[in-house]
Amino acid sequence: MAKDQIAPGDLERVRAFINTRDMEEGTEALETPASLVRWLTARGLLSGRTRATTADLEHAITLREGLREIALAHNNGEEVPLDAVAALDDAVCRARLVLRFRPSGSAVLEPEASGVDAALGRLLSIVQGAIADGTWQRLKACRLHSCEWAFFDHTKNHSGAWCNMDVCGNRAKARAYRERRAGRG
Repeated sequence: MAKDQIAPGDLERVRAFINTRDMEEGTEALETPASLVRWLTARGLLSGRTRATTADLEHAITLREGLREIALAHNNGEEVPLDAVAALDDAVCRARLVLRFRPSGSAVLEPEASGVDAALGRLLSIVQGAIADGTWQRLKACRLHSCEWAFFDHTKNHSGAWCNMDVCGNRAKARAYRERRAGRG
């Protein structure tokens, strides 16, 4: 992972969650309910004593793919697909996120649910914080459809399109060049 892909603060956990599926390598980090618990526990989102079900795993994967679709929309400047919105709304409902005020005057979203639903709710709370601080739109997924790796766009003008210019950017440019050349023939 290139250092410049890393998202700031807790948003890195969301980026890493999206990247639990590596489309280019064909790997899946969340293969079983136990691997989901291990992943969430390693990132401080869940207690390791929690058990997960197949339904929890399916909910997590649905949320992950919804987040990926939103990251793709951030990159393409398109509207977020309705199925992605529905996936996030469903996870919010299952987590029973509520707004809690602090003595400092700040407020946070906290899950009232327990287990995996609470852990996924904590990820969504991070998303809400990123929306509030303006960093959410910079979490993007690579435009190359064989990749779609989530990355944080550190460019000044928010124009980052590929997770790695040397790999995916060059592939896209080479493909466009070949298509232009074929069009001339």
